[in-house]
Amino acid sequence: MKVGIDMGVLSSAPGGSRAELNLEELLATRLLVQGNSGSGKSHLLRRLLEQSANLVQQAVIDPEGDFVTLADKFGHVVVDASRSEGDIQRIAARVRQHRVSVVLSLEGLDAEAQMRCAAAFLGGLFDADRDFWYPMLVVVDEAQLFAPAAAGEVSDEARKVSLGAMTNLMCRGRKRGLAGIIATQRLAKLAKNVAAEASNFLMGRTFLDIDMARAADLLGMERRQAEMFRDLERGHFVALGPALSRRPLPIRIGEVETSTRSGSFKLMPLPEQPKEDARDLIFTPGEDEAVARPVMPRRAPPPPPAPSTNDLLAQLARTRAAATPEAPVEATEETKAEREAALDAILREILDDPEAAFRSVAVLYQDFLVRCRIRRVSGEPLNLNAFRRRLAVARAGVDTATAEGTEWDRAVAFANDLEEDIQGVYLLLARAAMENSACPPDGEIARACGSRSPGRARRLIAYMETRNIVVTRNDPRGLRIIALPDLGWETGPGDPNAFEEPVSSAASGDLFAAG
Repeated sequence: MKVGIDMGVLSSAPGGSRAELNLEELLATRLLVQGNSGSGKSHLLRRLLEQSANLVQQAVIDPEGDFVTLADKFGHVVVDASRSEGDIQRIAARVRQHRVSVVLSLEGLDAEAQMRCAAAFLGGLFDADRDFWYPMLVVVDEAQLFAPAAAGEVSDEARKVSLGAMTNLMCRGRKRGLAGIIATQRLAKLAKNVAAEASNFLMGRTFLDIDMARAADLLGMERRQAEMFRDLERGHFVALGPALSRRPLPIRIGEVETSTRSGSFKLMPLPEQPKEDARDLIFTPGEDEAVARPVMPRRAPPPPPAPSTNDLLAQLARTRAAATPEAPVEATEETKAEREAALDAILREILDDPEAAFRSVAVLYQDFLVRCRIRRVSGEPLNLNAFRRRLAVARAGVDTATAEGTEWDRAVAFANDLEEDIQGVYLLLARAAMENSACPPDGEIARACGSRSPGRARRLIAYMETRNIVVTRNDPRGLRIIALPDLGWETGPGDPNAFEEPVSSAASGDLFAAG
């Protein structure tokens, strides 16, 4: 069954034939919209959202808060992004579970915070359990902010997280029911691996040669035809793709029922008032303004007297003596043990917060370094690789007595040769096998790799089994047993669905907790 969305009229067709977008085809092939500021991109997205609001679930990532007006007319729930990343990720999971259309408003956040919040939201949609993979349109306005082609003023970590989430949406989202619709002002600013996954295109007015050339290439047009993009009027686009048309067609987007909060700015006459009144309005503070006390200029202190030659020589002698390096204090076995105990205590303190399992290693590492400086831990700080290894061991939940044994050293040595994504999972299974305890459930395994999705845990176990790292089997009761052939160990039988999410503690005191 073909479900068509009325996007407007065909500009070139006599009589104004309707331009329809095949919704079912769009869910499978994704859409890219490009146009300079003022070309009508937001108007196009609003038309698409309004026409399909009663047909499919929608999620809008809105950096400027323009689409929150959809809530009044079509019942979208507005999600304020002034929350922690963990809260946003959990909200996204519930959005997929209950099939609620939402608008994630990022208004008021700086660029880096917007990227982190959008990445957390997309990650929650992407990691939802397979039972909730219902079809959904995911609209990202100003996509060049979240998938930039080059590094900008934001940190590399924020850019990497946001770009990874956008890549997952456009490259792997189709199998999870997520249809990415991205809009950008300039194709040159958008990461190529994100733009390349779209099969449908709506190209609006643009002026730069590089953007016109890329638009023409995507639409299969000759370079000499690229000049037409300069002549497009506001709200006019060239459409191509399996959900739109098999050949480039100019269309004019139809009217919308809702409007943005800002709207287009119109010329207004200046207020008529005498020059003296205008000066008073500017230089006289209002009643609600605090009158600042005038700052009196301070008299500069007199210059100090010039030092004598003897004073200069004495100062140089003292400086030379102070610059002589002291002999380093040699660390003893006792001081080494104290340092290791302090590092373990700090790491346990960080991991006591249940949210720590879902924060990136870089954030946990910064938290760890700050706590080490506060506790005045002696010696050189751990580098990032050493911290990763220690974190993986700590997440496995191994006690001190077990960690000092040679058997555990074998497990750690083997885990060091594995990929970073599965080191923590492997050590968690190794700890359970060495203690002959029950096989960890999927929820606990997911936490060891920084996810809330039991499906992620099952996929990791399946991946490790294809690499012959682990072997899984079920006992007669249907409980899971995982064997580690390289160590000659295996876990006890355990229920993979027996995990309960730990309750977050308000007294965790994470120095880098978001929100």
